[in-house]
Amino acid sequence: MAMEITQYLLSAQSPDANVRTGAENTLGQFRDQNLPGFLLSLSVELSNDSKPTESRRLAGIVLKNSLDAKEAATKDHLVQQWIAIDNTFKSQIKSSLLNTLGSSVQEASHTAAQVIAKIASIEIPRKEWPELVGSLLANMTQPDKPASLKQATLESLGYVCEEISHEDLVQDEVNSVLTAVVQGMNVSEQSLEVRLAATRALLNALDFARTNFENEMERNYIMKVTCDAALAKETEIRQAAFECLVSIASTYYEVLEPYMQKIFELTSNAVRGDEEAVALQAVEFWSSICDEELELQDYEVPESGDSSAPHSCFIEKALPTLVPMLLDTLLKQDEDQDQDDGIWNLAMAGGTCLCLVARTVGDAVVPLVMPFVETNISKTDWRSREAATYAFGSILEGPSIEKLSPMVNAGLDFLLNAMKDENSHVKDTTAWTLSRIFELLHSPASGFSVITPANLQKILGVLLESIKDAPHVAEKVCGAIYFLAQGYEDAGPSSSLLTNYIPDIMTSLITAADRTDGSDSKLRSSAYETLNEVVRSSNLVETAQIIAKLLPVVMSKLEQTLNLQILSSDDREKQGDLQASLCGVLQVCAISVGVVGDISRALDEKILPYCDGIMTLLLKDLSSAELHRSVKPAIFSCFGDIALAISEHFEKYISYVLPMMQSASEVCAQMDYTDEEMMDYGNLLRRSICEGYSGILQGFKNSKAELMLPYATHLLQFIDLVAKDKQRDESVTKAAVAVLGDVADALGSNIKVLFKDCSFCAELLSECLQSDDEQLKETAAWTQGMIGRAFSVNG
Repeated sequence: MAMEITQYLLSAQSPDANVRTGAENTLGQFRDQNLPGFLLSLSVELSNDSKPTESRRLAGIVLKNSLDAKEAATKDHLVQQWIAIDNTFKSQIKSSLLNTLGSSVQEASHTAAQVIAKIASIEIPRKEWPELVGSLLANMTQPDKPASLKQATLESLGYVCEEISHEDLVQDEVNSVLTAVVQGMNVSEQSLEVRLAATRALLNALDFARTNFENEMERNYIMKVTCDAALAKETEIRQAAFECLVSIASTYYEVLEPYMQKIFELTSNAVRGDEEAVALQAVEFWSSICDEELELQDYEVPESGDSSAPHSCFIEKALPTLVPMLLDTLLKQDEDQDQDDGIWNLAMAGGTCLCLVARTVGDAVVPLVMPFVETNISKTDWRSREAATYAFGSILEGPSIEKLSPMVNAGLDFLLNAMKDENSHVKDTTAWTLSRIFELLHSPASGFSVITPANLQKILGVLLESIKDAPHVAEKVCGAIYFLAQGYEDAGPSSSLLTNYIPDIMTSLITAADRTDGSDSKLRSSAYETLNEVVRSSNLVETAQIIAKLLPVVMSKLEQTLNLQILSSDDREKQGDLQASLCGVLQVCAISVGVVGDISRALDEKILPYCDGIMTLLLKDLSSAELHRSVKPAIFSCFGDIALAISEHFEKYISYVLPMMQSASEVCAQMDYTDEEMMDYGNLLRRSICEGYSGILQGFKNSKAELMLPYATHLLQFIDLVAKDKQRDESVTKAAVAVLGDVADALGSNIKVLFKDCSFCAELLSECLQSDDEQLKETAAWTQGMIGRAFSVNG
C-alpha cells in the first residue's frame, strides 16, 4: 500500500543538514522495511499532477535508481529485488507509470518513460509484461489523445527499444512499433515535439527493423520519412534524422545504393550550410560508410578480390565531390580548439573523415588533396595554413609508400620550418603531422624511412626546441619524438643513429614533464610516456650507461610524490597519475625490467638508495593480475641482478622474493609442455628462476650464505624437475647447471646433507659433459668441481 511521502521527499532536499538527514533516514527505513510499498509510493507521487514538482522529480530519480545501476553487481541485486516483488504491487506500479505518460508536466512524463523502459529491460526478456507494447501503441492510435501523451509514448517506445534486444519482440510487435514511430515522423504530424520524439525513437528501433529493411516497399517508406525529417525546419529534428542515417549506414549498408544520391545531396547541403550539430552528423554519415567499407576490405580474398558481403564502393564513387566537401570543413576551425581536450567541431570531424577516406581508397585520394595543400600552405591567413597542414597529415595512412614518399620528402623541410610559425594552431597541427609521418613512414627495420643520417640532426633540433612551446604544442611534439624513437626499435645498425641524442632527448622530456604551465594539458603524462618509449626502443648495448643516469632522477621524483600535499580528491588523483607516469619509466615491459637489471649491475652498490622503490614496484608487478605474464620472467632475472649488485643488503627482501620464486617454480611443474606457446613460456620462466637464484646465491656467498639454507631443498627439487624434462631448451639446461654450481659454491659443506638423495645431479652433469656445446661443458665441469670441493671440506 502506498504511503504519503511528499514531505519526506521535500525535506530530503532541504538546505538544513539536520532536516535533510532525518528525511533521508526515514525514506531509507521505509525502503528497507517495505520495498514494494516504497516503490509504489514513489510511483504514485510521480503520477500525481497536484504534487510539487520538486517531490515528483526526486521520486522519479529514486525510482529509477531502485531499478538500475552502472555497477554490474549492484544492478543485478536491484533486478533480483524487483523480480521478488509480488505481482500485485508490480502491476500497480506499472499502471501508475503508464498513467504518468499523460501528465501535463513534461518532466514527470519524461521520467516515467525512462522508468517504464527500465522495468521493460527486466521483464520483457523474461516474457513478462506482454501487454506493454499494446498499451503504448493504444496511446498513439486512439483518437483525441493529446500530443503530449503521444510525445511521451514515443519517448517510452524509444527507451524500451534501447534497453531490450531485438530478439525480445515478435515481428508483429516490431511492425506495430515501427508503424507508430514512422507515422509520428511524418510531415503531416502537426506537433513538432511528437515528430522529434518519433525521430529519436526510430534511432533506437532501427536494430529491430532488419526484416522491414529487407522489404523494399517498407524500406523505401522508412528512408523517405527519414530523409524528409532531415529537411525539417527545426534543427533538433534534422540532427536526429541525420543520426538515424548514420545508424542506417552501419546497420543496413548493403541496401543503401538506391538512396545514396539523395543522401549525398542532404549531407552536402548540411555540411556546407546547416547548424554545426547537424553538419557534424552529416560528416559522421560518411565516416560510418568508410568504417563499413574498410571492414569489407578486410574480408576480401586478396587473390580474387571476392568478398562474401557486397561492397558498393560508395566512397570511391563519391570521391570527386566528397573530398572537396571535407576539405572545406577544415577551414572552419575554432579559435580555442587546441586548448580544450573535450572540443569536437566540424574541422576536426572533417579531418577524421578524410583520414578514413584515405585508408579506404588509398592512392586515389592524393591528387584530390594535394592541390588544396599547395594552394593554402603559404597563405597569410592562419586558417588556410592550418587546414593545409591538417589535410596533408590526414592522408598519410592508406596511400602507398611509393605515392607518399616523394611528397613527404619534399614537404619535410617545410613542416620543420612551420614549427616556428607565428600561429600556435599551425604549430600544433604541424607537430601532429610530423608525428604521423614518423609513425607511418619511419621504419628502418622494414627498409624505408624518411629520416636519414643527413636530416636527423635538424629534425631533433627542431623538436627539442619546439618542446619548449605552449603546452598543447609541446604535447604533440612529445608524440613526434615517441614515434621517431619507436621507429628505431629492432632497426639493427640504424638504431645507433639515435644514441648520441638520447641524453638531450631525456633532459628535454624531463624538463617538459616538470613544467608548471602544463597542468591543464596532457603534457606531463605525454612526456613520461615518450621517455619510457625512448628507453624501451633505444640500443641498450650503447645506452645502458646513459639510462643508468636517468634512474636516480626518476627515483628522486618518485620519492618527492610521497611528500605532495593532498588537500582534495583532485590532488590525490594528480599524485596517482604522476606516480603511475614515473613508474611507467621504470617498468612497463620486460625490456625495461631488463634495463633495471643492467643498471643494477653497472652501478653495483650505488643502486642501494633506490632499491626499496624498485623492489616495491617489481614485487607489486608480480602480484598484478593485469601484468602480462611475459614480463614476469624478466623480473625474476632482475632480482638476481639486484642481489648481485647489493650483496648482503638483499637480506631485507628475501622473505618477499623467495616465496614468489617458489610459487613460480611450482607453476612450472604444472605447465602443459605439449603446447608450443606454453613450452616457450615455460622455458623462459624456468631459466629466469634459475638466474634469479644464481644472483641471490652469489650475492650472499661471502657473508650471509646461511640465509639460503631454508630454501635450498625446494630449489634442488625444482632443478630435479627441470632435469627430468628431456624436451627442455638448452638455455634452461645451462641455467639449471649453473645454479647447481652456485648452490655448492655458496653453501659449501652444508650441501652434503642436501645432495644425499640427489641422484639426478650426476645424471644431469654427465649429460652436459657429453654435450657438443663447449660453454655448457665448461659450466658443467665448473659445477662438478664446486660439488667436489664442497664434499671434500672437513674430510
